[in-house]
Amino acid sequence: MMTGLTRRALLPAALALALGAGSATAQTAQQPIELKLAYYVGDQHAMSQWLIKWAEKLEKDSGGRIKFKRFPGAQMGPVPQHYDFARTGQADISWFLHGATPGRFPLTGIVQVPYMVGSAEIGTKVLNDPELRSKYLDAEHKGVKLLLLFTHQPGNIHTTKKPIKSVDDIKGLRLRFASPEIRDFIAALGGSPVGVAPTEQVEQMQKGTLDGVVIDYGGAGIAFKMGGTVKHTTEMYSYVASFGLAMNEDTWKKLPPDLQQLITKSLVGVEKEIGQAWDGLDAPGKKALLDGGSEAIKLSPEENAKFRKIGADVAAAKVKELDGKGLPASAVHSMMKSLAEKHAKDSKNFWD
Repeated sequence: MMTGLTRRALLPAALALALGAGSATAQTAQQPIELKLAYYVGDQHAMSQWLIKWAEKLEKDSGGRIKFKRFPGAQMGPVPQHYDFARTGQADISWFLHGATPGRFPLTGIVQVPYMVGSAEIGTKVLNDPELRSKYLDAEHKGVKLLLLFTHQPGNIHTTKKPIKSVDDIKGLRLRFASPEIRDFIAALGGSPVGVAPTEQVEQMQKGTLDGVVIDYGGAGIAFKMGGTVKHTTEMYSYVASFGLAMNEDTWKKLPPDLQQLITKSLVGVEKEIGQAWDGLDAPGKKALLDGGSEAIKLSPEENAKFRKIGADVAAAKVKELDGKGLPASAVHSMMKSLAEKHAKDSKNFWD
């Protein structure tokens, strides 16, 4: 039987133990939530810079409760896996390329058909339209919390030997494509579309297994440093590639409501800012190629009309194909076209 003396003797030890446990609990509660952020381009890229600033601001605005660990330059793995990094939880947040997993995002991919949008600003505004996303696009991004959609600035044809001044000049050329939509465009123009990982483009051109690539100036000149390899660029500004920023669903659900709200608020109204960052890569990307000995070619009005007519046929065929699979492609295409025309009135447009 415990005496009063014994109880008094044990009390300090019990109190110390309780205080220690309380201190440990407080320490645990103060541990920041680490979010692994994966992206496949180096930190020098404008979008990477935007992500870094976004992450740093969230760290600051959360009072240090959020901390990011970044995995740039495909450190976590190859480009096609980035969506699944977020889906499975290998990454908490990832920047992914829709075209890297063909057929997985058919309705979102409609923004990539030839001559849909004339700038990244327009494309990013289109893709984040609340009605378009809630009715069609969010649903095909299964297994993740979709934070944002965006596009790069419109792309061109870059070749290593043969200049492209007409549709006829493309016949037989082996050209790397960025998405199924551009694969079909290259084929319709008479070229031979070739699937090559983004990181292998330059090497394949240097070896001669590729005659060129279809990519934006920022990607060609800055992200993948094609200066000196590319010798001719035909400025069509004919398509955009689309991307997303996705978060693991379990990670999202585990966040306290105020941190969920903080992340949501951080992405409101950023479409113009992100679009302008991508469009701003056009001039320095072009300069990098010109400094490397490339030439810029502008199509004649007649040839431009031919390219656009072929592009329109490719877009119509893609919509018909998806409609035939029971998808609401016509409705999505019509809505995207209408939104693109609306946003072209007050946005950067490379077609002007």
